[in-house]
Amino acid sequence: MSRLDTTMSASPVDRLSHLFEKRRLWVFTALFALFTLAGAGLVYLHFDDTPVQLDPRLFSPRTLAFCALLLLLYFVADGLRLYFTVRALGYRPGLGCMTRLVFVNLFVSNITPLATGGGFVQVLYLQQAGMPLGTATAATTIRTTLAMVMIFAAVPLVLMAVPAVADKVAWSASLALSLGVFIALYLGFLWVCIFHTGLLVRPLDALLGLLAANGLIQPARQRRRHYRMRRELIRLRHGFRGFLAGGHRFPMLAVLSTLAFLVVLFSFPAILLHGLGYEVGYLQVLAIQVVTTFISYFAPTPGASGIAEGSFGHFFSGLVTGGHLLLVVLAWRFLTIYLGMVVGLIILHRDLLHLFRKDFQPRAPT
Repeated sequence: MSRLDTTMSASPVDRLSHLFEKRRLWVFTALFALFTLAGAGLVYLHFDDTPVQLDPRLFSPRTLAFCALLLLLYFVADGLRLYFTVRALGYRPGLGCMTRLVFVNLFVSNITPLATGGGFVQVLYLQQAGMPLGTATAATTIRTTLAMVMIFAAVPLVLMAVPAVADKVAWSASLALSLGVFIALYLGFLWVCIFHTGLLVRPLDALLGLLAANGLIQPARQRRRHYRMRRELIRLRHGFRGFLAGGHRFPMLAVLSTLAFLVVLFSFPAILLHGLGYEVGYLQVLAIQVVTTFISYFAPTPGASGIAEGSFGHFFSGLVTGGHLLLVVLAWRFLTIYLGMVVGLIILHRDLLHLFRKDFQPRAPT
């Protein structure tokens, strides 16, 4: 049996263990740290070339209390947007499972390029919790799609309604056309996944045939993978359709919790800036965060590291005085990314050591 055969037939726990071998984990983490330092250096050299001031106002009880409240809302809303999506598909994961999914996703999606690992690992966790692969894939895809659609829809409105942000982006007709084409392609792919899943079978069959022809998988396993692939694609399609047609309660709650998640996420800079005494309009901060998050979706670096810090510094450079900009950038990333990543790393490490303990098991599907 080839190595690829062994990997494909492994259990979710085995695949998770293989994905995060110690050497690979160190490489991912080192890349994230290097790009983060590069982004911080870019902000310092180009937008904030004065010594960083560790302003005590940032640690005032009021500011810390607001940050703690936002953190609580941030993690809860992040968990609820996936929880309600899963409930809409007919499953009811336990609290332990959902807590792991929030923090492990924060860690994995921020150390893998293009945030590709977060959804994959969440699928493995949901599989371990009793969901079929196709249904779990549909759940994580829907959860991500809801946020992306909201951000994509908001970006043109922000660029047209907030001139200060549009000037920073150098908004033009060609950029507007490119954005429209990308959104159309993305929605077209979703349309295929939801209503024409059969169109995905042929290229995937061709890939399996190519692997078999090169001896990477055995012919018998190729046939099994072919039938399993068709089964999971059907489940993926049923998952999307079930979310859209399975009543209004849980889909609506998934949409509302996604909106709440984004608003809370975008509110962190406003709290930090007001804590430092800046009179910056809340809607302006939200508008900037919409654009910076949109940019981060296309960053090829792990967790948009470097790109996120640089774009944040670029858009806020005219609003924050020297010595404070890099401080705000690092505080913003610490609250929204670094802190959750540390918790996710601890949880992932414990899960790999204990091979998904009993409290990870789900409640019975509803």
